[in-house]
Amino acid sequence: MRAVVQRVASASVEVDGRIVSEIGPGLLVLVGLHDSDTESDADYICRKVLNMRLFTNESTGKGWDQNVMQRDYGVLLVSQFTLYGFLKGNKPDFHVAMPPQKAKPFYESLVEKFRKAYKPDAIKDGVFGAMMKVSLVNDGPVTMQLDSSQPSKNTSGVAEES
Repeated sequence: MRAVVQRVASASVEVDGRIVSEIGPGLLVLVGLHDSDTESDADYICRKVLNMRLFTNESTGKGWDQNVMQRDYGVLLVSQFTLYGFLKGNKPDFHVAMPPQKAKPFYESLVEKFRKAYKPDAIKDGVFGAMMKVSLVNDGPVTMQLDSSQPSKNTSGVAEES
């Protein structure tokens, strides 16, 4: 599973000319599902996204100190199969992305996992499989990418803490 996490001042999803979800400050999370993803991948992404310390602690002024839950901010999840696309020549190929009939219930269970781990009303999402217009005001900008396929490795080669 792949997640592109953006710290936002606000974000929204529009489908067929109407806004279907929106948040104020928080995280916009674009979620790509790989064909081989399992519940452990979903658990990892949920835990890491909710615990990422991407916000300043306003009491102490310390940067990169608080997570979305500590700040009582929103999370907007958007399914995006193109995160597992790659180019064959100049044409995109998405064969490693989870097929829609399997991806829809898996994605819905991921949204539910976020709601149970945080607060149901703080978790919003787009419309699976719809043509969506995603708007955001990136805060920072801060954008992080997470892959569940290597949960114990990061770019420095140091094991991450849970």
